[in-house]
Amino acid sequence: MTNSMSNVKMVSEIIENSYKVLKKEVISQYQVSFEVNKDDVHSILTLLKTSGWIQLSYLSAIDWPEENEFELVYIVFNWDKAVHIQIRTRLNRENPVMNSILPIFPGCKYYERETHEFFGIKFPGNPGHEKQLILEEWDDIPPLRKDFDPRAYSDRKFVKREYSNDFVNLNGEKSKQIAREERKEKIIKVRKGGRK
Repeated sequence: MTNSMSNVKMVSEIIENSYKVLKKEVISQYQVSFEVNKDDVHSILTLLKTSGWIQLSYLSAIDWPEENEFELVYIVFNWDKAVHIQIRTRLNRENPVMNSILPIFPGCKYYERETHEFFGIKFPGNPGHEKQLILEEWDDIPPLRKDFDPRAYSDRKFVKREYSNDFVNLNGEKSKQIAREERKEKIIKVRKGGRK
C-alpha cells in the first residue's frame, strides 16, 4: 500500500484530467470529495471502478432548500489504496431524478431505495427504487427533507396524551430516583466536610 496523500493526488489527477470538477475538497489524507456535473457522475463512477474503487460504501443526499437543490453523495472505496472518494452532484429539488448506478454498482439497490424514501429522489433504472424499505405506509413528504414538520405530522397521526410527573411505586421498593438524590446529598455533605 502506498502513502495515502499520494493516493489522494493520484485520484485527483485521474478525475481532474478527464472531467470538469466544480469543487474539490481534501477532507483528510484518507478522503477526498469532488463536486461534478450530474451528467458526468456515471462515467466518473465507471472510471473509478475500473481503476480499483470497486466498493460503493455509501449513497445518500443532503437537502439544500434555500438553493432549491438536493446534493447526491456517492462514496466509493479502494481496498488497495486507503482513500475514500466522494462524488457529489446537485439535483433540482422540484423534480429530483438521477439515473440509477445499478449497472455500475449493483449494491446501490437499497441505497437508492432509502434515498428515494427519505428524500423523494427518483432513480430510473432501479426497478425497485420506489418500493418502501423502512417507512411502512408513509403518507407525507419524505421525512429528511428540511421542510418536513415532524411536530405537525405527529399531531396529525397520533393521539395526544397528557403525562403527569407523579408515579406510583407498585413493587414496594425504595424509589431509585429518591435513592440517587439521597446519595447526591451525602456526597455534597462529604465535600463540605459534613456541614450543610
